[in-house]
Amino acid sequence: MKLGILGGTFNPIHFGHLRAAEEALELGGLDRIIFIPSGKPPLKTEDVVPSQHRHAMVRLATKENPRFDLLDIECRIRQKSYTVKTLEKLHDLYPDDSLHFIVGIDAFLDIPNWYRPERLLSLTHFMILSRPGSRFADLTASPYLSVRKEIVKKLDSWTLSSYSTTLKNGNAVMLLNVSPINISATDIRTRITHGKSVKYLLPADVESYIISHKLYAFKKSKDRAVKRECRL
Repeated sequence: MKLGILGGTFNPIHFGHLRAAEEALELGGLDRIIFIPSGKPPLKTEDVVPSQHRHAMVRLATKENPRFDLLDIECRIRQKSYTVKTLEKLHDLYPDDSLHFIVGIDAFLDIPNWYRPERLLSLTHFMILSRPGSRFADLTASPYLSVRKEIVKKLDSWTLSSYSTTLKNGNAVMLLNVSPINISATDIRTRITHGKSVKYLLPADVESYIISHKLYAFKKSKDRAVKRECRL
C-alpha cells in the first residue's frame, strides 16, 4: 500500500489539517493516511497540551473517515519525539508498504535543522503541500531538491496542480497544491484563551473535548485575576 504519514503537534487538530489530508489522499493516489501526534516535540513546547489530549482529539476528528488511521507511537514514549526515529519504527510496522511523508513547504525547508536529516530523507518519499504564506518557488533554496523555475512558477500560479519528481537521493517527491484553508492552531488557541468562538474552525467533537477538559483556557482565568486585582 501507499501510505501517507502526517505528523504534527495537532494542538489542536482542525479542518485545515483534515482537508489537506483528504486532498493528499485523493490527489496523491494514497491508500491511507496515518496521523501521528507528536509526543514531546523537540522545539515546540509553549502551550502544547499533554500528548494524551492531542491524541484523543485526533481520534475524534478522524473517526468518521475509514481511510484515516491514528498511531500513538510518539505519544507512548517519554523522550522527545524525533521524526527520523518514528520513520524507522514505521518501516518495522509496515515493511511491505511505501511511506510518503506529508509536509508543508515551510516544514520541508526546515528539514536541514531536524535531527539526522540525511537519514530521515533516506527513509521516506515526500509529499510537499502548498501552504498559505509559502511559495513553491522557495523550494529552490532546498539542498535536497532541484526543481526548474518554470515548474514552481506554474505551481505558484495554480496553472499546475501537482508535479512529481525526485529528491537528490532518488526518493520520490510530489509537489501538490491543496485548498488554501487559512486556519491556524495558534489562532484557535488564542480565541479559546480570550473566550471567542472557534465553531467551524475544527470538528464539533474536538471543540466539545476542549471545553470539557478546559484546554487552552488557563490564561483566561489568569487574565481575569489580573483584572480583579486592578479593580481593588
